[in-house]
Parts: sequence; structure tokens; C-alpha cells
Amino acid sequence: MSAAKTSPFPLAACAEMLWRDKPIEWRAARLKEMGFGVGLWNWPEHDLAKLEATGATFTIMNGYLTGRLTDDEGTAELLRTARQTAEIGKRLGVQRLNLHGTGLGDGGLPVQPVEVVTGAMWLKARDTLLRIVDMAEEENVTFTLENLNLPVDHPGVPFGRAEDTLALVSSVDHPRLRLNLDLYHAQIGEGNLIELCRKCLPWIGEIQVADVPGRCEPGTGEINWRGIARALNAMGYSGPVGMEAWSAGDPEAALEAFRTVFTL
Repeated sequence: MSAAKTSPFPLAACAEMLWRDKPIEWRAARLKEMGFGVGLWNWPEHDLAKLEATGATFTIMNGYLTGRLTDDEGTAELLRTARQTAEIGKRLGVQRLNLHGTGLGDGGLPVQPVEVVTGAMWLKARDTLLRIVDMAEEENVTFTLENLNLPVDHPGVPFGRAEDTLALVSSVDHPRLRLNLDLYHAQIGEGNLIELCRKCLPWIGEIQVADVPGRCEPGTGEINWRGIARALNAMGYSGPVGMEAWSAGDPEAALEAFRTVFTL
């Protein structure tokens, strides 16, 4: 392979969604062997010592256990569990700790759904994120705020649209708080992905991908991933791209399909 045929982006994959019959430390080790970073969900479910022993690069992990952005009680819980998670993140060397508008329960549904996001909720969310930034400075970690889709996977999550997460993160405008721009969710909820990436570019900490419909690897659905990869490269994005997707068949084939699409 010529030197030109490499990915301009560090590539990673969500270990939770691949090889689901294997222990999580096995999955992390295999991703490392294949040259990928490792994404995780909730740390209490895993043996941290075994994950540390893999020597994998952990790119992103859920940055809280419970809480929400929109009210005093939820904020207090979010800050408490985010600080707790920051300590675990530092232990594992996790590069980004991920937040949502509210805690997610079974099936990705919000623990406390919100039908209407009021102006007071917006102001509270921004205030909460400013407090997250202060804590991130103290702990020397970086948080991201992820967009989610409302029509299919996460109805009732406040600030689910990429337009909303961009508004919050750009208003805080601090390097300790970035966007986790999930293009699977954005395609379902908003579309126009290349222009969305361009608009979000100054605040992106990570881009996550899965095809639509089905949430499997690139090439299984409708999204022109090669076009998106070229556009990201052309606009100067060189940050991480993570596959947060189920595999349509063999996980290793899914990972190679992902690698191929983002190799230019």
C-alpha cells in the first residue's frame, strides 16, 4: 500500500457493540491488534484492571452515570457522577468523556423524558456545562456532548439534535467541552451531513459513524461515507472517527469496511 493510502483520521470502534459473546477486555485487545482505538459505555460494568492490562487506547467513554442538564437536582447528580467518572477516565487514559442531555436507561430511552425543552431548561443546561468545564479543568479531562436522534432511538431526550448540541457547546466555547458529532443520529434527525460537519467543525472533539438504516457498519445503508471522509479531510478535520455500530455479519469484516471507507 502506498503512503497516500492511509487514513487521515485516528480510527476507533465501540467495543460494546462488537463480538458481544466475548469479554470486554478481549474485544479491547483485539481492536488494539487491528489498529483501532476503543470506545466504551458505562465503566461500572467492566473489570478496570483487565481493561488497563490490554494497553488499548481508550478514545471515549460515557462521562457520567446518572443526572441531567435541565434542573438543579439533575445537575447535582450529573456533576457528582461526572467527577467520579473523570477519575476512572484518567486511570484508563480515556481521551474524551461523553455526556447527553439526560441519563439513558434500558434501550437508550431517557430516564426522565422531556416533551418540551423550555427556555429555562436551555439556560440551566448552559450553566451546568459551564460547571462541567470548571470541573474538567480541575481534573484535566475533556468532555463531549453527543447529539442523539429522537424519531428512532431516543425519543424524549432534551438537546438531542446536533443543532442543539452545537448551540450549547459553541456558547460555552471552551476546549474542555467539545462535540461528539454522531452522524448516524444526525442523518436520521437532520441530514445534510457534510454541511453539518462544516458548521460544527471548530467544536468537534470526535465524529461517530454508523449507517442508516440499521446502525451497522459503513456500506450497509444509504450514507455516502467515502464522500463524507473526503469532505472532512478537505475541510481540515484530522480528529478521531469512531464506529459506533453493530456489525451486519463478521465484526472484523465490518471494521475493515469502516477502515477502507476512511482511508484516502
